[in-house]
Amino acid sequence: MLQLSSKQASIYAALVFLLTILLAYFLPGYTITLSGLLVVIFLSVFVDNQSSTIIASVVSSMIVVAFMFLETYRSKVYEGWTQYLFIILLIGFTTLIVLYIKRLITHMQYDKSHMASLFENATEGILVTNSKGNLMLVNPAACKMFDYDEEALIGQPVETLIPTKYRTGHVKLRDNFYQSPQNRVMGHGRDLNGQKKSGETFPVEVSLSTYTQQNNRYVIAFIIDITHRKEIEQSMLQQQQKLEKVTNDIRKLNADLEAKVEERTIILKEALQRLEQSQQELSEALDKERQLNEIKSRFVSMASHEFRTPLSTVLSSASLLSKYTTTEQQTNRDKHINRIKDSVKHLNDLLEDFLSLGKLDEGKIGATFAEFNLPEIVKDTVDDVRGLVKEGQQIIYHHTGATDITSDKKLLKNVLINLISNALKFSEKDKQVYVESSVQDGEATIFVRDEGIGIAGEDQEHLFSSFFRGKNASNIQGTGLGLHIVKRYLDLLGGTVSLQSVLNEGTTITLSIPTNSNNHGKESFGN
Repeated sequence: MLQLSSKQASIYAALVFLLTILLAYFLPGYTITLSGLLVVIFLSVFVDNQSSTIIASVVSSMIVVAFMFLETYRSKVYEGWTQYLFIILLIGFTTLIVLYIKRLITHMQYDKSHMASLFENATEGILVTNSKGNLMLVNPAACKMFDYDEEALIGQPVETLIPTKYRTGHVKLRDNFYQSPQNRVMGHGRDLNGQKKSGETFPVEVSLSTYTQQNNRYVIAFIIDITHRKEIEQSMLQQQQKLEKVTNDIRKLNADLEAKVEERTIILKEALQRLEQSQQELSEALDKERQLNEIKSRFVSMASHEFRTPLSTVLSSASLLSKYTTTEQQTNRDKHINRIKDSVKHLNDLLEDFLSLGKLDEGKIGATFAEFNLPEIVKDTVDDVRGLVKEGQQIIYHHTGATDITSDKKLLKNVLINLISNALKFSEKDKQVYVESSVQDGEATIFVRDEGIGIAGEDQEHLFSSFFRGKNASNIQGTGLGLHIVKRYLDLLGGTVSLQSVLNEGTTITLSIPTNSNNHGKESFGN
């Protein structure tokens, strides 16, 4: 195909331009001759820049206008100016068409340069073969890969780059591929090799694609040298085999180790169980020792105070009695005798508390259930403790609900004596002690409320422990066993006890016991 260079096109355009002007000048009246200017504009297609087309268009339009005025000047009155305007219009359309064609050519050249750059600079080998399997294009990466010059490969069959022993079989594979072409990885699942000019073979990976141009089919092959990858794979395979051997050895060693560990674990588990048992026994022993030490400390503190005071009183009163020998001093003798009696009674009460606690610990106290009248027992108890009432104190009793219950009368009376006597002891003169009882829904409830000194909040949780006394009761006689014994008696009766107290306002103790013999405690043993 004849192709014009930019310089040749410019020369032809200048000649056509001059010829057109000459014909238009010497053949006036034939405006068709000015159509040669369109050829000038078309020839600007072969000039690279767009300004040449615009210049040719502007100059051609000016020439047409000039000839239009020249023709008017010659004929004085000329009416053919519409033909000149039509030519100017054709020049404009032609200019637009040429500019559009130039833009298309520019884009095509741009794309072509990119494709050429891609082909030339690709790191993969690229081969293009025709329908006969002959090489049409080979990029520099492929030439370097196979150690060939481009000129030595163009026109040669593609089998030139395949190891000799595979060439005959490859021809058949190539023909089958051309019969049913499709983009695919050739030799998928098989190891492919290429052959250099020197005859050296090396592993490759090949992918194929096809395209058709002017009814001719072409195949593009993309080739990658995978020598390094194969070396890595081979090395990895060897490492894997070594690793499998090491793994098997470790697995066997682990099996032996697990057996030994299991054996040691059983031994250790037994040792830990024995150790835990020993620790538990030691902890229980330490806990009991601690409790005993606390009880001992409380007992010593209580005994040193509670026993020493009445004994000192007895000793001093006995000494003073020896000094009152006359009949007139009988009043003094009676006073000291009463002091001795009170002190002895206090000591007797202390010993009774100790005996009761001892019997409870030994299991010698149990509950014997029988039916009795609850209000009568409470009233009898109130009468028994009236001797402890201080000046101005009163015991107010009230009962609601049924009267007969089934429980242990003696244990319940001991509990009430302890609670009511405490209420009187820890209350000042002119204060009231309230006792309320009720029987409802198979349960008897008894409240003992005083207006005494109360109990501090931090002491309340320890009040049912043995030998414990509140901080504000240290100057009042007592063993710290009363509420502990009450709690133990109520356990035998199947009942409960609770306490509410506000410091310096009073204390309320609530007893709850079942009214039938279904929930019974231990039977007495020599009570």
